[in-house]
Amino acid sequence: MCEVHSPSTRKLDLDSKQAIYAREDVGCLWLLDPEALTLEAFRLHRTEWVLIDRLSNHAPVSLPPFDAISFNLGDLWTSYTVHKEPPRKLTIESEPELTVTSK
Repeated sequence: MCEVHSPSTRKLDLDSKQAIYAREDVGCLWLLDPEALTLEAFRLHRTEWVLIDRLSNHAPVSLPPFDAISFNLGDLWTSYTVHKEPPRKLTIESEPELTVTSK
């Protein structure tokens, strides 16, 4: 299972969902945080989540359950943009009128 944190779902991802995944015996959990540029990988040991590794920025990744492959963590961040405030509306100001004078 992989969860991508967002400001609006962070608390839910870290609390309620982890308990549900443990109850349902999900073996591995990745938590991606695009703001902190981190990946935390956990494995389930009985009923507790055990941290396997915490990677950041552009570290190479090869962790269970996808340890048969390797990729650069930085590849995940290249197209992600965090909007901390709503985008501003663009306004187009009218240009001053041009006056043509003849000679």
